[in-house]
Amino acid sequence: MHAGLRITAFAAALAATFGTAYGLGEAFGPVVENPAPARHDTHPQASSEPEDEGGGHGGHEAEPAGGLQISAGGYTLDLATARVAAGKRSELSFVIRDSAGRAVTAYQREHDKELHLIVASRDLGTYRHLHPTRAADGTWSIPVDLPRAGGYRVFADFTPAKKGAGNLTLGADLAVSGPYEPQRLPEPRSTATVHGYEVRLDGALRPGAAGELKLTVSRDGRPVTDLQPYLGAYGHLVALRSGDLAYLHVHPNGEPGDGTTKPGPDVSFTATAPSGGTYRLFLDFKHAGRVHTAAFTVRAGATATGQEPSAPHGDESGHGH
Repeated sequence: MHAGLRITAFAAALAATFGTAYGLGEAFGPVVENPAPARHDTHPQASSEPEDEGGGHGGHEAEPAGGLQISAGGYTLDLATARVAAGKRSELSFVIRDSAGRAVTAYQREHDKELHLIVASRDLGTYRHLHPTRAADGTWSIPVDLPRAGGYRVFADFTPAKKGAGNLTLGADLAVSGPYEPQRLPEPRSTATVHGYEVRLDGALRPGAAGELKLTVSRDGRPVTDLQPYLGAYGHLVALRSGDLAYLHVHPNGEPGDGTTKPGPDVSFTATAPSGGTYRLFLDFKHAGRVHTAAFTVRAGATATGQEPSAPHGDESGHGH
């Protein structure tokens, strides 16, 4: 699977009280709760303009809006579960509809799944990467457990099987009732710890220009050199912009079995931010049979520690799906 990246800029969205989700068995995705903490492929957003539906190659020009749009490219995210209660197990269900209102039942498989579901709180304190189950009628569903009340956003990342359709990320709000206390966004740091692993972030997220982000995984002070493929790669990266939750899904430079990419300790990504600002990065990686998520706060145009980079990286072009 080719790696690369472009972030789509999104319009500001209404904040709603809303919660986060996870499922059972294979549906369980990486879970993050802030304690207080290659080939260059992109996920181009399909446009309502016919010439943009192919998701072709491009440079770093502005992308059509996505993620915070509930409808784009002739498709709509119909979230059937509009509200749940914090601390109560519920079923989250939704349908992707085409321009005629029909439920979509055919998708291209990307990164081993037909659809990736991301759930993130508005304060970026909670994050889930989920893989719901699709019924024959096109209804997607997954059990969810929402420990915190507050405003959240649900992102459906998919590519319809229709010829010429491009990748889409559609978003909708979900309200979760209960006592709500927002979390402060953690300050930028170059390291994150999760389940006994330490992950170091090097590089910078640059507005309007491609730059490399390298994440290095270690455990007990030793580099992890036997990462396992997860969804067809040694790591997956999602970035969300603080304030409006602009969405970015990136895949690493290289892939398992390509003859050059090693299974750790380094996983690198090529990324371009749509603007300056503060972003929260979530890295999913798999080791010893378990998926982990390391989270970082970064400021676009600065290094992982928040300092201005000393020298810019050269621009790199990306290849679309």
